[in-house]
Amino acid sequence: MNKYDFYISAPLFNEMELKFNERIAIFLEKLGFSTYLPQRDGGEDEMLLKDPELWPEISKKVFKRDVDALKTSSALIMIMDGRVPDEGACVELGMAYAFGKICIGFQTDTRRFATGQNNLMLDYSLSYSIVHDWESLEKLLVKIKEKIKNGNQ
Repeated sequence: MNKYDFYISAPLFNEMELKFNERIAIFLEKLGFSTYLPQRDGGEDEMLLKDPELWPEISKKVFKRDVDALKTSSALIMIMDGRVPDEGACVELGMAYAFGKICIGFQTDTRRFATGQNNLMLDYSLSYSIVHDWESLEKLLVKIKEKIKNGNQ
């Protein structure tokens, strides 16, 4: 089973989301982190098969692959953009929190800044305050790089 520095938790249902997720993966990898990006590594392409009889088997396999990757990752970065965070990403955050992983929230979307918080279950599952721009994200990643490289010890 592979070991990853970061599990990238994000919506992946349109071209814009897919490209943003790829940008996150490249950003992390340029900083020296290994990444698990579900749209690239999880077999989501298998789910696009049109045969409905294969759907239950394939979806269970993809779910297991993602959970296994989450278990072997040191940290999770959750993309929190959108009017509400993606429900699958919320589940992944909850799992990462329960597994004792470092959890980072990245939210470039300004629609919720006025209230200052998201749902409390999200905000308090994060290991650090939510990061809102690329420069702040890089500073945080540099700050915690050794912790992540040492497996969150």
